Amino acid sequence: MATDNTPVWFITGCSTGFGRELAKHVLARGFRAVVTARDPEKVKDLAAGRGDQVLALKCDVDNPTQVTEAVKKAESTFGAIDVLVNNAGYGYLAAVEEGDDHAVRAMFETNYFGLVRTTQEVLPGMRKRKKGHIVNISSIGGLVAFPGSGHYNATKFAVEGMSEALSKEVEPLGIKVLIVEPGPFRTDWAGRSLQLAGKEISDYADTAGVRRRMISGYSGSQPGDPSRAAEAIITAVESKTPPLRLLLGRMALDTARGKLDALKKDFDAWESVTVGADFPKDAAA
Repeated sequence: MATDNTPVWFITGCSTGFGRELAKHVLARGFRAVVTARDPEKVKDLAAGRGDQVLALKCDVDNPTQVTEAVKKAESTFGAIDVLVNNAGYGYLAAVEEGDDHAVRAMFETNYFGLVRTTQEVLPGMRKRKKGHIVNISSIGGLVAFPGSGHYNATKFAVEGMSEALSKEVEPLGIKVLIVEPGPFRTDWAGRSLQLAGKEISDYADTAGVRRRMISGYSGSQPGDPSRAAEAIITAVESKTPPLRLLLGRMALDTARGKLDALKKDFDAWESVTVGADFPKDAAA
């Protein structure tokens, strides 16, 4: 049973996917939770029968007023938000040239600006209490870019850069940041939630086109288990030594290690050219 001492988790995007699964596991642990969605009817079942342990709220992260009101309601109900999980977001497949400007900007509004907006609303309370944990759901696509998802990668690279800077700003204030980087999981990301470019350019058929077909075809058969992912996130948050980045799934781990190897190869091969861009050490000031 939840008490005034149990942690309060505020989770965005709880209607499906990681958000929903995480909410279920948080509640099963006996924690209190604020479960939010653009359509609160889709999260009412999460609150059913749980009394004052859970608060189900309407919150479209694209809507500043809704974000502000949801955070205020959460704080007035539970007194504080201990863990913020910025989960709301979606994917978009298109070669860079194929991308529709309106669609790309709309995705940035949700995946990046909505995440920042929610974080900014929650931070004052965390700063006041000198504690808290901000969990930003990124992607292996926030570390490694793939043909056909450059615009989506850009939103997640933005989340990664902001989150890393944020962690250095808030750590002295007692607040931690966790960047979660899943590989392919059996969520709606590659299914109902996925958006596709309205046009396809034949010259990209063997790059962006191949990946578009691959992703569209494997929805429901990805190796990642959302339930185990939820447990992994909770374990990281509860750890006395939580990481800044948490990769989820074997594919994410292998891909990230491959990126590290590729970076090192380039850095080492071009070291002399890189260092040669500085003024010589004996050059006059």
